[in-house]
Amino acid sequence: MPRFAANLSMMFQEMAFLDRFAAARAAGFEAVEFLFPYEHPAAEIAGRLADNGLRQVLFNAPPGDWTKGERGLAALPGRQAEFREGLKTALEYAAALSCPRLHLMAGLAPQGVPHDTLTAIYAVNLAWAAEECAKAGVKPVIEPINQRDIPGLFLRTMDQGAAIIEAIGPEKLGLQFDLYHCQVTEGDIVKRVEKHLPLIAHMQVADVPGRNEPGTGEVNWPYVFERIDALGYRGWIGCEYRPRGETVAGLGWFAPYKAG
Repeated sequence: MPRFAANLSMMFQEMAFLDRFAAARAAGFEAVEFLFPYEHPAAEIAGRLADNGLRQVLFNAPPGDWTKGERGLAALPGRQAEFREGLKTALEYAAALSCPRLHLMAGLAPQGVPHDTLTAIYAVNLAWAAEECAKAGVKPVIEPINQRDIPGLFLRTMDQGAAIIEAIGPEKLGLQFDLYHCQVTEGDIVKRVEKHLPLIAHMQVADVPGRNEPGTGEVNWPYVFERIDALGYRGWIGCEYRPRGETVAGLGWFAPYKAG
């Protein structure tokens, strides 16, 4: 049966961030993910996880200045030192939270910089990060994101992500396969999961086109989840969606998948 993790950056926004851990547990989730933990001490988050019997399964490394529109550093020229410092901070949080996956955002492709240059910077940064993460028992992941939500992001398609992972080594770097982004950009999501399954280290879900909970858009989610399970995927699926209304009221889709 698929295993779902609540994304606390997008779900349960009816309450303060640190209160969302208890809400997720009360709703039946056994694991959580979020974008960034850095506004809160790692010990405080670790305490919320422990108090509610939750597992932390993913968060993002520092992305640059999020408030100014930056969306990652890994492929950006002239930001290598900042990327490395950010990874060190992220690994400190990962250790405190016992988190096994860390998302490294590629960043927005600067105008005028050749694609090959960005690819080379991206590969060097990811190779270095993979070695550092391996020392800490963490697997870094990269996520292709659609151009409607984040125009200009360097990493755009599953094939592009897969090629980078194959070059660095699937044992060192994993694919964060977001079903929503894949459906928007490429479609045919089940076939793409089948193709890239050996590289997939984490999945995420939201319906299309509104990025709301499953069952509010165009995708046949019961079929998709059945196929993912039948294919043998045993990782977590993060619920990175914006609830259309109150979070708990929109969890009817989740009822068949709750742990007994």
